Amino acid sequence: MNIGDTAPDFSLPDQTGVVRSLHELLVDGPVVLFFYPAAMTTGCTKESCYFRDLKAEFTELGAQRVGISMDSVEKQAAFSDKHSFDYPLLADPSGSAARAYGVKRKVDFLRTKRATFVINQDQTIRDIIQSELSMTTHADKALESLRS
Repeated sequence: MNIGDTAPDFSLPDQTGVVRSLHELLVDGPVVLFFYPAAMTTGCTKESCYFRDLKAEFTELGAQRVGISMDSVEKQAAFSDKHSFDYPLLADPSGSAARAYGVKRKVDFLRTKRATFVINQDQTIRDIIQSELSMTTHADKALESLRS
């Protein structure tokens, strides 16, 4: 995936079992879609909580935060409940969305690369943020992109 490409649409269940599609999410504003390797792990918890803590900043810009991993609906629900996430966590256990976005790893136990896609309402990719080590970079750079 590259900046300017059309973001692949998907239909995946969130942590409550409600199926969410990218085209439906985009009706309400830009989407910041962040892929994380696994719920309940240290790095993914830090990253997801940071996205949660920046709710006001994303709301001010009209953007929605959406997390996605290859975890099950049940694991996403437990993760969301434990950390009081106020945004959808999508379950992609087959890795279909991860493959479509080019973030699925070849080695299955590592699952996906940590990557964030800022997606405009017309479904074009505005920005791509990648960092495996900095758990705050994704949200910070997504906000910078939305502000520019």
